[in-house]
Amino acid sequence: MNGKSPRAWQRMLSGRRLDILNPSPLDVEIEDIAHGLARVARWNGQTRGGVIFSVAQHSVLVAEVLGLLDPAAPARWRLFALLHDAPEYVIGDMISPFKAALGEAYREFEARLERAILLRFSLNPEPAPALRRLTKRADRISAYFEATLYAGFDADEAARLFGAPDIEPNRLKTLLAPMPPEAAQAIFLRRFQDFDGGR
Repeated sequence: MNGKSPRAWQRMLSGRRLDILNPSPLDVEIEDIAHGLARVARWNGQTRGGVIFSVAQHSVLVAEVLGLLDPAAPARWRLFALLHDAPEYVIGDMISPFKAALGEAYREFEARLERAILLRFSLNPEPAPALRRLTKRADRISAYFEATLYAGFDADEAARLFGAPDIEPNRLKTLLAPMPPEAAQAIFLRRFQDFDGGR
């Protein structure tokens, strides 16, 4: 050992160096988030087909579902939904059972990163409980469709785990079709511009 502390930052393609233990909003860039999430596979990559279903695509799907659940939802709520998994551009998409096994240390790290991201884009770091609940509902509906279409779950099993959706999948057909990383990154950035411009 040379006595030095281990490196605790990650260099992003934007050139930012994000301190992963104490992240600053000033080092968060939407382009880095979009690039990273478009290359992180949902379901640990255990999905059918030759193209991953990325976290970027899932995030766009959740924002769209939230808008269907509450058409009067303000753009800032849809932006929150778009960014609900944004910490995964640094930490990857850990499946829920593994997050539970890691416990409080993982949740604290994820919360610090989420706070920095929300502050960077002028969102409340303590979102309203109603927004959290609506986003979680949209997330579970999205997970049901992904699970049954791509991750090998049958409808009954998915309904037990995520609840039966109250939205028809054909309303989301375009977003449910896997897309290459570049396309997922582009649509994520377009949605960000749509929602961020609606302050």
